[in-house]
Amino acid sequence: MRVPSLREAGAEARLLLIGIPVLIWTLIPIYHMFLFAISPKQDAFAGKLWPDHPTLNNFRIVFNQQHYFLRDFWAQFGNSVVIAVAVGALTLVIATSAAFAISRLRVRGGRTVMNLALFTYFIPAAFLAVPMYRTMGNYGLLNNHWSLILAMVTIASPYAIWVLKQASDKLPLELDEAAIMDGATPLQLFRMVYVPLMLPSLVAVGTYALLLAWNEYLYAFLLLSKDTEITLPVALGNFLAADDSPWELLMTTGFIYALPPAAVYYVFRRYMVGGLTAGAVKS
Repeated sequence: MRVPSLREAGAEARLLLIGIPVLIWTLIPIYHMFLFAISPKQDAFAGKLWPDHPTLNNFRIVFNQQHYFLRDFWAQFGNSVVIAVAVGALTLVIATSAAFAISRLRVRGGRTVMNLALFTYFIPAAFLAVPMYRTMGNYGLLNNHWSLILAMVTIASPYAIWVLKQASDKLPLELDEAAIMDGATPLQLFRMVYVPLMLPSLVAVGTYALLLAWNEYLYAFLLLSKDTEITLPVALGNFLAADDSPWELLMTTGFIYALPPAAVYYVFRRYMVGGLTAGAVKS
C-alpha cells in the first residue's frame, strides 16, 4: 500500500483545518433552526444545546395549520412547488433550444445573443423588480402565478443558456455530421443526439432554476399578494409582523421548507458539479 508523502499529508491537513470550521459554521444555523423546531415555546430562548423537554408538537401545529399564520400552509407550499417546477421546466426548454441553435446549428446572431445573455448579469436582479412589477401590471398578471414564473424564467434563462452553450461546444461535431448523413432532421438531431449527451448539464441547470425559484422572496413578495396565492417564503415573512412572533413555529416551517431542496440536491448531486462546470475548460 502506498504511503502518502509529507507534502500530501500536509495538504490534506490544511484542507481539514479549513474544511472542518467551514462545515461547523454551515451546520450551526441548521442545528439552531432544528433546536427551535423541537423546543416548546417557553424553552425556545433558553440558550441550551438541547431542550429539556423536546417535542414534535410544533410540527403537528404546522402540518394541521393550527395557527393564524399557518392557516394556508399547504396551499402556499403547493404554490412554491408548482412555481418552482414550472420555472425549472420552462428554463430548460428555452435554454436547451437556444444553446442547440447557437452551438450546433450555428444560427446567425448567436454570438450576439450570448453576449446579451452575459450582459444581463451586470444588472442586479433587485434593480429590475420595479420595472418587472410595472410590466406584469400592464399585462394584467399581478397576483397570478404566471407573473412570478415568467419573472424567474427571465432571470434564470441567460445563465442557463450560457452554461449549456459552453457544455454543447464540448460535444464532437462528428456526431452531428454522422446523424445528418443518416438523414436526421434538425429536430431528430436535437432529440436523439443532443439531449441524451447533454443530460448531466440539463439536470444541473434544471436543478439550479428550480432552486432559484424555490428560494425567491423579493419578486414573490411584489408580484403576489393573496394569502392563498403567495409562496411559503413570503408567508414566513408574515410571522415577523406580530409583536410576539411564534419563533418556534417560524423555525419549524423554515426547517420543513428547507427539506425539499436538500433532497433534490442529494438526488442530483453527482450531476451538479460536472454539469455546471462542463465546458469551463477547453480541450
